[in-house]
Amino acid sequence: MERDTVVKEVVEALKIFSRDIRTQIDEMGSQLRAEIQDTANQLRAEMQQFRAEVNERFDRLEQKFAGLRVELTETQETVHFLASKTIQHEKKLHHLAKQLEFIR
Repeated sequence: MERDTVVKEVVEALKIFSRDIRTQIDEMGSQLRAEIQDTANQLRAEMQQFRAEVNERFDRLEQKFAGLRVELTETQETVHFLASKTIQHEKKLHHLAKQLEFIR
């Protein structure tokens, strides 16, 4: 009889111990889920901030490129204008050189 009582007490102690361990595991699981959720929320916020910063930088680059395109177009127009004026002056000089040869 004593042996049965001891066995029952051991079994009951193991059940209590098992419940305590389950409770602790559940608490740890809840804490872990909460920490994971906090980390995920923090990462989402950081990603949004990163995206905003990257978009801002791309916008600035696009503005710079647009300005460079305008400058390049203006430079091309100036080069074309100067090239046409150079050709006109060369024609005039060539014409004047022929006139000088004719006069001599």
